Amino acid sequence: MQVFDILRRPVITEKSTILQEEGRYTFEVALNATKHQIKEAVEEAFNVDVLQVNTMHVRGKRKRFGPRIAQGRSWKKAIVLLSPGDTITIFEGV
Repeated sequence: MQVFDILRRPVITEKSTILQEEGRYTFEVALNATKHQIKEAVEEAFNVDVLQVNTMHVRGKRKRFGPRIAQGRSWKKAIVLLSPGDTITIFEGV
Protein backbone atom coordinates (compact mmCIF):
# COMPACT_ATOMS: atom_id res chain seq x y z
CA MET A 1 0.00 0.00 0.00
CA GLN A 2 1.07 3.54 -0.70
CA VAL A 3 1.22 6.25 1.98
CA PHE A 4 -1.92 8.02 0.82
CA ASP A 5 -3.83 4.75 0.48
CA ILE A 6 -3.32 4.24 4.22
CA LEU A 7 -3.72 7.82 5.51
CA ARG A 8 -7.05 9.15 4.26
CA ARG A 9 -7.35 12.52 6.03
CA PRO A 10 -6.53 14.23 9.33
CA VAL A 11 -9.33 14.31 11.88
CA ILE A 12 -9.71 17.85 13.20
CA THR A 13 -12.06 18.07 16.15
CA GLU A 14 -11.96 19.83 19.49
CA LYS A 15 -10.71 16.69 21.22
CA SER A 16 -8.01 16.01 18.61
CA THR A 17 -6.67 19.57 18.89
CA ILE A 18 -6.36 19.12 22.67
CA LEU A 19 -4.43 15.88 22.06
CA GLN A 20 -1.98 17.74 19.81
CA GLU A 21 -0.58 19.51 22.86
CA GLU A 22 0.55 16.07 24.09
CA GLY A 23 2.09 15.20 20.71
CA ARG A 24 -0.80 12.97 19.58
CA TYR A 25 -2.26 13.38 16.09
CA THR A 26 -5.45 11.80 14.75
CA PHE A 27 -6.00 10.42 11.23
CA GLU A 28 -8.69 8.57 9.34
CA VAL A 29 -7.00 5.48 7.90
CA ALA A 30 -7.88 2.59 5.61
CA LEU A 31 -10.03 -0.11 7.22
CA ASN A 32 -7.50 -2.86 6.51
CA ALA A 33 -4.39 -0.90 7.60
CA THR A 34 -2.35 -2.34 10.46
CA LYS A 35 -0.63 -0.36 13.22
CA HIS A 36 2.76 -1.10 11.67
CA GLN A 37 1.65 0.17 8.24
CA ILE A 38 0.17 3.32 9.81
CA LYS A 39 3.42 3.99 11.68
CA GLU A 40 5.50 3.64 8.50
CA ALA A 41 3.08 5.83 6.50
CA VAL A 42 3.17 8.70 9.04
CA GLU A 43 6.96 8.53 9.34
CA GLU A 44 7.38 8.59 5.55
CA ALA A 45 4.78 11.30 4.85
CA PHE A 46 5.77 13.77 7.58
CA ASN A 47 9.41 12.85 8.34
CA VAL A 48 8.79 12.32 12.08
CA ASP A 49 9.47 9.54 14.59
CA VAL A 50 6.37 7.64 15.76
CA LEU A 51 6.45 6.05 19.22
CA GLN A 52 2.96 4.56 19.46
CA VAL A 53 -0.16 3.96 17.35
CA ASN A 54 -3.65 3.38 18.77
CA THR A 55 -6.47 2.40 16.42
CA MET A 56 -10.24 2.13 16.74
CA HIS A 57 -13.22 1.45 14.51
CA VAL A 58 -15.87 4.19 14.46
CA ARG A 59 -19.34 2.94 13.63
CA GLY A 60 -21.47 4.86 11.16
CA LYS A 61 -24.31 6.79 12.75
CA ARG A 62 -27.91 5.80 12.09
CA LYS A 63 -30.20 8.56 10.88
CA ARG A 64 -33.91 8.55 10.33
CA PHE A 65 -35.45 10.07 7.20
CA GLY A 66 -39.19 9.73 7.79
CA PRO A 67 -40.00 6.03 7.80
CA ARG A 68 -36.58 5.03 6.44
CA ILE A 69 -33.44 4.48 8.51
CA ALA A 70 -30.08 5.11 6.84
CA GLN A 71 -26.64 4.40 8.23
CA GLY A 72 -23.50 6.45 7.62
CA ARG A 73 -20.28 4.76 6.66
CA SER A 74 -18.03 3.19 9.28
CA TRP A 75 -14.36 4.18 9.37
CA LYS A 76 -11.10 3.52 11.20
CA LYS A 77 -9.33 6.13 13.32
CA ALA A 78 -5.67 6.13 14.35
CA ILE A 79 -4.14 8.23 17.11
CA VAL A 80 -0.38 8.55 16.62
CA LEU A 81 2.05 9.54 19.38
CA LEU A 82 5.16 11.33 18.12
CA SER A 83 8.52 11.52 19.85
CA PRO A 84 9.11 14.68 21.93
CA GLY A 85 10.06 17.65 19.75
CA ASP A 86 8.40 16.35 16.57
CA THR A 87 5.33 18.08 15.14
CA ILE A 88 3.19 17.78 12.03
CA THR A 89 2.74 21.21 10.45
CA ILE A 90 -0.54 20.57 8.57
CA PHE A 91 -2.35 20.69 11.91
CA GLU A 92 -0.96 24.10 12.88
CA GLY A 93 -3.20 27.13 12.39
CA VAL A 94 -2.58 29.20 9.27
